[in-house]
Amino acid sequence: MAALPTYRFCADTVTLVGAAFLVVTAMAFSATVAGWLGFAVSAAIVLICASAAIVDGTRGARAIHSMMVVVGLWSVIAALTFNGSALTWLVFANALGLGALALVDLIAHEVTTERVVHELDVKIGEREMREPPRQREPA
Repeated sequence: MAALPTYRFCADTVTLVGAAFLVVTAMAFSATVAGWLGFAVSAAIVLICASAAIVDGTRGARAIHSMMVVVGLWSVIAALTFNGSALTWLVFANALGLGALALVDLIAHEVTTERVVHELDVKIGEREMREPPRQREPA
């Protein structure tokens, strides 16, 4: 049975995809369209990361998700306040910031998961080496 991905992994992946979408839209569309897309995607990211910060039990993940909430809130405020080329560059920069934070948390998540799997593998291997092989009884 395969293990289900954690909410932290899902939230970080959605944030990374949303940030990549905003990076592209900030440069591809007009400032008005980029601003409204920045508002919508950032509001969704704020909700997802806020719930991830509440659900997750580790202190580091809560801290990074809280930073993502702050950057996302700033993105929402910037999208409603600024216009023109300033808005385009703010959407672009905020998306890069959200993407960087999501990538850092994804890397931290995978490193801790890999470490646990490696430790389990080594411990099980050591135990198998210490135990003598079992002899089969003749049938």
